[in-house]
Amino acid sequence: MISILDDDFSQLNIYLKEEKPSKLFILVDENTHEYCLPILLGNLETNLEFEIIEIEAGEDLKTIETATQLWEILAEFNADRKALVLNLGGGVVTDMGGFVASTYKRGVRFINIPTTLLGMCDASIGGKTGIDHQFLKNVIGTFAEPEMIFIYTKFLNTLPFTELRSGFAEMLKHGLIADVNHWTQLISIEHLTAESIFPLIETSMKIKEKVVNEDFTEQNVRKILNFGHTIGHGAESLFLQKGKAIPHGEAVAIGMICETFLSQKQNLISVEETEMIIKNIRKFYPYVSIAEFSTEEILSIVRNDKKNEKGAIHFSLLNSIGSCLYDCKVEEELVGSALHYYQDLG
Repeated sequence: MISILDDDFSQLNIYLKEEKPSKLFILVDENTHEYCLPILLGNLETNLEFEIIEIEAGEDLKTIETATQLWEILAEFNADRKALVLNLGGGVVTDMGGFVASTYKRGVRFINIPTTLLGMCDASIGGKTGIDHQFLKNVIGTFAEPEMIFIYTKFLNTLPFTELRSGFAEMLKHGLIADVNHWTQLISIEHLTAESIFPLIETSMKIKEKVVNEDFTEQNVRKILNFGHTIGHGAESLFLQKGKAIPHGEAVAIGMICETFLSQKQNLISVEETEMIIKNIRKFYPYVSIAEFSTEEILSIVRNDKKNEKGAIHFSLLNSIGSCLYDCKVEEELVGSALHYYQDLG
């Protein structure tokens, strides 16, 4: 399902030749249209009719309004159920494109070619598609597997540093929840560059793929992938609501610090492990103030988290470096303490 592309994209060309879709729709945002689409088209060897659809870049456009526009475009170009949507972009493009494809005419095929580190290691893998609604992250979506995920690591050379750092948070998460050796290799990086990350990308992808294969619809163990995201999504949603969107990975870094603190307070990990984890997360991520948000504002979003049941807030928490528990109930008062702990770090 995951294929690492060579420089002439032969794996993609063979796939298109064998699958014979009726028409190809290439979804890009304004950034991938400029930096990545020329590389794709320069290596595309097909007689298929194709259309290029461009959306604006940014999380704030991942909405039902944009999805509606894309459905209308597919209908206008007479896309049938044998059509194929190719999502060329980061997490927003793969989330949005997958959602639109999985719902148009009850589902057409789609493939992902992630162009960001976040897309490669996280968003494009696992079949979660979605859009945001009323500033709640991915609150509307489907479980729908892409036909294939094609990875071209040289796309990372087109990324600004902030995007590279954003995706790196998900790699750190994969190490913390499932592979202590991966975590150790990641934190040993002195300078975060595309070149320093290249050798570790495949391990991160395989960690996520393995967890997803065990529990595709997130009934149990897949929930560990949400470590750092319960509080992280709360902060990210509030920044988005205030028109001050921050990179996803920076929000996840906030969440991982807070949820590591919660892991220690629930007596799952030691104080020493907690301090070591937080020190290494902070090595890569600058402090982002959440002082403008009240505890209640963040809690109101955390209460809407998809993992919660019967009014109880559920977290995925570390029980050692490289291991994670899911469905951990945490009292709201303790969540507030974690938020205050993070604020005090500033």
